[in-house]
Amino acid sequence: MASVTLDNIQKTYPNGFKAIHGVDVEVKDGEFLVLVGPSGCGKSTLLRMVAGLETVTDGSLKIGEREVNNVEPSKRDIAMVFQNYALYPHMSVYANMAYGLKIMGLGKAEIDERVKNAASILELTEEQLERKPRELSGGQRQRVAMGRAIVRKPSVFLFDEPLSNLDAKLRVQMRVEIKRLQESLGITSIYVTHDQVEAMTLGHRLMVLNGGNVEQLGTPLELYEKPASLFVAQFIGSPAMNIVDTKMHENGNEVTIAQNVSLALGGGRLKDRAGQALKLGVRPEHLVISEEGANTLPLIVTLVEHLGADTLIHGHFGDDKTDLTVRCSGTQSVKVGEKLPITASLDHIHLFDPATEKRIEF
Repeated sequence: MASVTLDNIQKTYPNGFKAIHGVDVEVKDGEFLVLVGPSGCGKSTLLRMVAGLETVTDGSLKIGEREVNNVEPSKRDIAMVFQNYALYPHMSVYANMAYGLKIMGLGKAEIDERVKNAASILELTEEQLERKPRELSGGQRQRVAMGRAIVRKPSVFLFDEPLSNLDAKLRVQMRVEIKRLQESLGITSIYVTHDQVEAMTLGHRLMVLNGGNVEQLGTPLELYEKPASLFVAQFIGSPAMNIVDTKMHENGNEVTIAQNVSLALGGGRLKDRAGQALKLGVRPEHLVISEEGANTLPLIVTLVEHLGADTLIHGHFGDDKTDLTVRCSGTQSVKVGEKLPITASLDHIHLFDPATEKRIEF
C-alpha cells in the first residue's frame, strides 16, 4: 500500500494547450479519491499521468516516497481498470487474469492461488473462469477487469470511468461492489467519473475539476453542504442547486429575490455587501411548499416528475420567469399550472459573488 502525492502537477501539450493547471493533493494510504467533472475537464489526463501513460510537464508525482515522473508504467506498482475492460478476447477469463502474473515471472501455483482468490472475492465461478470474455455479461466482464487488477496486489488502484458502459441498474450494483472491494482490500484508489452520484457514493474525498483547475477538494458532505463555487454548487447534487439573482439590502441582513420577497439572513454580517447584486443558491430539497405569506415565492408549476418516494416540481416565478425546482414527498399532489407558495430553509441558503463565482461566508 502507498500514498500518492501530486505536487503542482501540470500538463501542457506540444500545441500549447494546457490541460492541467497545477494540481496539489495527497491521496493517503488506503484512501478512495474520486476525480469528478464534466467531459474535457482534465480528470482522465490526470489519472493517466499517475499511471505513466501521459508525461508530467511540470511538478512532482510520488507513489509512496518514490518520485515516479520518469518511471515506466510497469514499474509504478499500480493496476488500472479501464472503461472498455481491455480484456484479451482470444483468452479465457482465467488466462486474462493470470497473464500479468506470468509476465511478472510468478510460479504456476502462486498464479493459480491469486486468480482463484480474486475470483472468489468477485464471485466468479470456475465455469466462468473457463469462458471467453465475449461469453460474459458486461457486469461479469467488468469483474474480470477488476480481478486482473486485484491479482497483481498493487500499491494503487486506478479506475478510468469503469461503469460508463453498463446499464443504469448494473451501474448501481457494480458501484456497491467496487466500494465494498476497496474497503475490504484497503488499497489506495483513484477513480475517474463524470457521474456526480457515483462520485458522492464512492469517494472518501472528491476532487472537482473544471478546465484543468481544481474547483474544490473535500468529503462528499463538505462539497454538498459548502460548495466553494457556483460550478461546484451546480455540479454536485441531483437535481442541481437552484441559482437565482438577488440583491443585498442596505442593512446587510436581508436579500431581495423577486416581487419584493425578502429573506432575512440574520446577524447583519454582510454590511460590506450592502446594495450589491449577488447569486443566491438553494437546493431543491431545501425548498418547502408553505402557507402563502409575505416571504413566499409564488411558483407557477410547469412540470411535475413523480419519482416514487420523491416528486420534483419544476416551475418559474417573477416577471422574468426565473426557473426553480422543488423536491418534495412523493405523496404531494401537484398539477401543472398550479400556483404554489414556496419558502426556503434559511439554514441552507448559499450566496455567491457573481464576479468571482466564489461562495460568500455569512
